[in-house]
Amino acid sequence: MKESFGSVIREARMNRGLSQRDLAKTLRVDFTYLSKLENDRADYAAKEEVIRSIAQELQLDEESLVFLAGRTPQRYEEFLKKHYREMPKLFQRMAENPAFAEQVFRAASGEGMRG
Repeated sequence: MKESFGSVIREARMNRGLSQRDLAKTLRVDFTYLSKLENDRADYAAKEEVIRSIAQELQLDEESLVFLAGRTPQRYEEFLKKHYREMPKLFQRMAENPAFAEQVFRAASGEGMRG
């Protein structure tokens, strides 16, 4: 089964023994909204602040959860805007060439870097 934003937060919530109502109350969101997020049925991606709050409560990596939700963390927006012309080409090349994408991801994780 493909990992999704909803499945990750549902599993983490259940592992912590929290009900949707309990977590929603802590996050100050409606439990029906949390249910939609967990079932990947929300009309739009949650705001970054909500995603970060969920991550903090469930002890998940905030940045990874923001990306999994389909958002780009605000701290990267200026970089993306600065390179907006190259971004479509980069993503297209990565999508069309899995070996190239793997190289990019390895370099990003620090693998293969000389020290």
